[in-house]
Amino acid sequence: MEKQFVANTINDLDAIAKVILSDMKDKNIFAISGKMGAGKTTLIKSFCNVLGVKEMVSSPTFALINQYTDASNRDVFHFDFYRIKKIEEVFDIGYEEYFYSDNYCFIEWPELVTGLLPDNHIEIAIRVVEDEKRIISYSI
Repeated sequence: MEKQFVANTINDLDAIAKVILSDMKDKNIFAISGKMGAGKTTLIKSFCNVLGVKEMVSSPTFALINQYTDASNRDVFHFDFYRIKKIEEVFDIGYEEYFYSDNYCFIEWPELVTGLLPDNHIEIAIRVVEDEKRIISYSI
């Protein structure tokens, strides 16, 4: 069953992230896709806010991965694969350690690593409707 949310402004994202995390209690890999500027990093900031991350959340465009700590003292990993040129770069960072760690993993540009994603990952799509308005959808 597909679920959709309309985010009229950025202020709606924390509530949406909270519902998604609640729906996906037993899931921890979130593959977030959308066009450049759709709000992937912004949605991940909301997920991290809901999880109680205190560090500044920013896109790891050049580092490929950022690590945060949630309110339960668990690691939260944020990936941005936009700049990878070869899949070997993902092997070089040891993606398996992260993807199979039982920690939250939020992945931007997952379509570039599709074959590496665990079977139980959740795909979230963000579609731009207007300046600030977004449609966020996923299947449960």
